[in-house]
Amino acid sequence: MIETLSQPWPWYVAGPLIGVTVTLLLLLGNKTFGVSSSLQHVCAATVPGQNPYLCYDWRQSGLWNLVFVLGIVLGGVVTGLWLSSPEPVAIAETTVADLAALGIANDGGLMPEEIYSLQALTSPAGFLVVVLGGFLVGFGARWAGGCTSGHGIMGLANLQLPSLVAIVGFFIGGLVSTHLLLPLILGGTTR
Repeated sequence: MIETLSQPWPWYVAGPLIGVTVTLLLLLGNKTFGVSSSLQHVCAATVPGQNPYLCYDWRQSGLWNLVFVLGIVLGGVVTGLWLSSPEPVAIAETTVADLAALGIANDGGLMPEEIYSLQALTSPAGFLVVVLGGFLVGFGARWAGGCTSGHGIMGLANLQLPSLVAIVGFFIGGLVSTHLLLPLILGGTTR
């Protein structure tokens, strides 16, 4: 069983599970699904009445979301401690070559040490990628009214045009970041 759980799940298992989750949420009357809104719920729970944006019953609208995010964190801990696969992460050869051109070695792990380590965090490039990039992702998710999972899964399931626009924007931003900003920040070039 642990061997099965430690391997990547195929699309024909993970995809229908996501579809069933969305269907259940829609049937239960919930129109939102995502991770970025959980910060708003945490703030509404810990600082009630301080800001009109946070004056709502977070137990009614956000408790399930907080439990969902807690499950993500616990799932990450369980996976990291007990279900990690000894196999290296499969990365396309073209991606390995592009990363090597940027000075990032493929060690088979989930995150390259050149960017995601305490030592890298003290460098200007590491700071830009992790701290400033993380802030911009969080700010952009709230400005767009949701994160990629919220817009891409639930927003599109609700046939919301703003979600389609957000997804197109996320995709364009990812391409610009990958092909223009990352080589500029790390001082290399990609194809």
